[in-house]
Amino acid sequence: MFIFGTRPEAIKLSPVIKLAEKEDDFDKVIVSTGQHREMLDDILRLFDIEPNYDLNLMTKNQTLFDISSRALHGLQKIIEAEKPDLVLVQGDTTTTFVGSLSAFYHKIPIAHVEAGLRSYNKYAPFPEEMNRVLTSKLADLHFAPTENNKNNLLREGIPEEQIYVTGNTVIDALFEVLKTTSEFKSSALRKIDFDESKVILVTTHRRENWGNNLIKISTALKKIAEARPDIKIVYSLHKNPVVRTVVKSILDGVKNVFLLEPITYSDFCVLMKKSWCILTDSGGIQEEAPSLGKPVLVLREVTERGEAVEAGTVKIVGTDTNKIIEYTYRLLDDENFYQDMARKINPYGDGQSSKRIIQIIKEFFNK
Repeated sequence: MFIFGTRPEAIKLSPVIKLAEKEDDFDKVIVSTGQHREMLDDILRLFDIEPNYDLNLMTKNQTLFDISSRALHGLQKIIEAEKPDLVLVQGDTTTTFVGSLSAFYHKIPIAHVEAGLRSYNKYAPFPEEMNRVLTSKLADLHFAPTENNKNNLLREGIPEEQIYVTGNTVIDALFEVLKTTSEFKSSALRKIDFDESKVILVTTHRRENWGNNLIKISTALKKIAEARPDIKIVYSLHKNPVVRTVVKSILDGVKNVFLLEPITYSDFCVLMKKSWCILTDSGGIQEEAPSLGKPVLVLREVTERGEAVEAGTVKIVGTDTNKIIEYTYRLLDDENFYQDMARKINPYGDGQSSKRIIQIIKEFFNK
C-alpha cells in the first residue's frame, strides 16, 4: 500500500508506483490523503496514477491537528479493509508520519522512502523534522538517499540490515519527465524570453519562513529586481494564503518579477532547466537542480540536505536580506563562482533509485 498526500510525495513515489505496476508478484493499493489538492492532482495526471482511495482531506486554513486526526481516522478504515503486507510512505509530511503510525497500530511493516534526512532542529523545518524522525522509529525498511543519511539512522540505533542506500527517487522522476518534455505548456511561461536575460527561479513555502522571514526574502528580491533590470525573477507562488499575501504585498507590480500561479511539474522541470539559478526553501529542488547544473541558494538557516552543501551544489544563505542579495549578485556576475557550483556532481543519485527499491521489496517478501 502506497500512502501519500502532497505534491512532493507523489513526485517521489510515482516512479516506484509505475515500476510496481509492471511486477506480476505485487498487488498494489494507492491511497491519497489529499493533504494537497490541485498541486497533487497535477502529478497524478502527469504520471497517470489513479488512487484506489482518496480521503480528500484538504480544507481551507487547515491546521496540523485537522490533517493528523482526519488522516488517522480515514486510514484506519482503509487499512483494516485492505490488510496490506507492506505500507510505503515517502519523506516527511504529516501524511508520512500518520500513514506510518496507522500501519504501526495495525502491526504492518513500513517502508520509508527518503529516510535518514536530519537537520537536528525539531522546529526547522517544522513539522517535517519530527515527522521524519518519528517515521524512522516506526519503519522496518529505510531507503536512504545517501551514505550520510544511512549514518544518521545508524547513530539513532536503526539496525544496519534494515537500511539501504538507494539514491533519491526525485531524480528518477525528473529524468522521466525531461525525456518527453522540452517546452512549456503554460502560456505565461512561454511569454518569458529566457535567451534575452538571466532568469532567477524562486520558490518558498516552509512554515518557519512565514511572517518576518518571508518579508526579508521578498524585500531582497525586490531590491535585486529594481537594481538589475537586465534580469528576470520568476516566482512560483505557493497556494497557501499566508505565503501569497506577503509575497504579493512586496513584489506585485515590480516590472521584471513574474508572480506565477503554481506551475505544473512538467513545466517546472523545464523551468529549472532554463533558469540561470534557483533561490528556494524547498528540499526537493536542492536534490533536482544539481542534476541540471543549476546552482541553488537555500533560503533557510539549516538544511537536512547536508550532502548538497558538502558537494558544493547548494549554498545556505538563510533569510538575511543583505546576504541573499550578495550571493545572488555573485551568481549573476562571477562566472568562476557560478561554474564552481554548476559543475559539481549531484550527490543524490543516477535515476535508478526506484529500481533498487523495487528489488529490495521483492527480496523482503522472499525472506
